[in-house]
Amino acid sequence: MADEFIKGFAILTLGLLVWMMFASWYNTPSFYETQLIAPDPENPGTYDAIAFIVRDAMLTFAILGALTFWVVIPAGRRAREYYAAN
Repeated sequence: MADEFIKGFAILTLGLLVWMMFASWYNTPSFYETQLIAPDPENPGTYDAIAFIVRDAMLTFAILGALTFWVVIPAGRRAREYYAAN
């Protein structure tokens, strides 16, 4: 169980770190305004659009990866043990 926890925690940490990096670059207009969740800049260039895709993908990766290691895999193991016993 500790192995799954640390894998999920590492995925969550890495994914949110990359998300925060891109969100701080593109979605923080100033220090005293909305930070990390401001709207995306209008008319992004090619590399900016790729960065937006990576930012959204890393947030999804962080959430789904952590839930996979913390919920899905332990539930699957419990279900397999339950069905093997019955």
